[in-house]
Amino acid sequence: MINTVYLHLIMFTLWQILIGLGLILLIILFVFRIGIVKEVVLLPENYRELLTSYVKFYRQLDEESKEKFDKRVEHFLSAVKITGVNAVVEDLDRLLIASGAIIPVFTIPDWQYINLHEVLVYPGAFNKDFDQVGSDRPIAGMVGNGPMQNVMIITKWQLRQGFINEQDTHNTAIHEFVHLIDKMDGTMDGVPEIILERKYVVQWKNMMDTTIQQMRTNGSDIDMYGATNPTEFFAVISEYFFEQPDLLNANHPDLYAMLNRIYKTGNNG
Repeated sequence: MINTVYLHLIMFTLWQILIGLGLILLIILFVFRIGIVKEVVLLPENYRELLTSYVKFYRQLDEESKEKFDKRVEHFLSAVKITGVNAVVEDLDRLLIASGAIIPVFTIPDWQYINLHEVLVYPGAFNKDFDQVGSDRPIAGMVGNGPMQNVMIITKWQLRQGFINEQDTHNTAIHEFVHLIDKMDGTMDGVPEIILERKYVVQWKNMMDTTIQQMRTNGSDIDMYGATNPTEFFAVISEYFFEQPDLLNANHPDLYAMLNRIYKTGNNG
């Protein structure tokens, strides 16, 4: 009798364990599936035409590199949600956002913005409270923190102007994605340690500090917003590097050389 009771208890316990393991397995499979299965966003039929017309970086690539760029655009748009907030998001806007994401890391294989889940597109500038109306709206783009963690906001007008105007050194999309690259190591401080070799960290910090001080004292052809702090300097000088590399090399060869090291572009001027 006792043996029979023990046998039933053992069988009941084993059955509970099996049910528990089964539930755990189902949860793991469900989470794993959510993590890896995403809807593949197909590029519009005229995507090549749009990229060629609006993205100078893309135009300058050879055919093999363009195909690589295309695949990375498709991957980015499949991984990151893009939502209009009082703005209509068109195919061009999606392609330009993806281009701004890819350009700084194009030479870095398998790069993923694991710290970005969604890009919000506003029609125009906004303020620190995210208001889109009123006269005091100085912000054209930002990387979110706190409740806005893993979210980027960019304005549609500035996004397009950054690619349409090929004569200046400004590109809001590149600026904001550089902030995300900088933030990937846990601190947004102008030192992207996730891609910058450790042996260059001190040199880069000193270079930023020296240039910022020179900008504050003497002015510069570098956008003065870069003199705000090292974080903004890194984003601003990266815009300059990708928008007008030859001009940066001519005016600031040391900065140009260091940015080549950071972004692994292999351009030696």
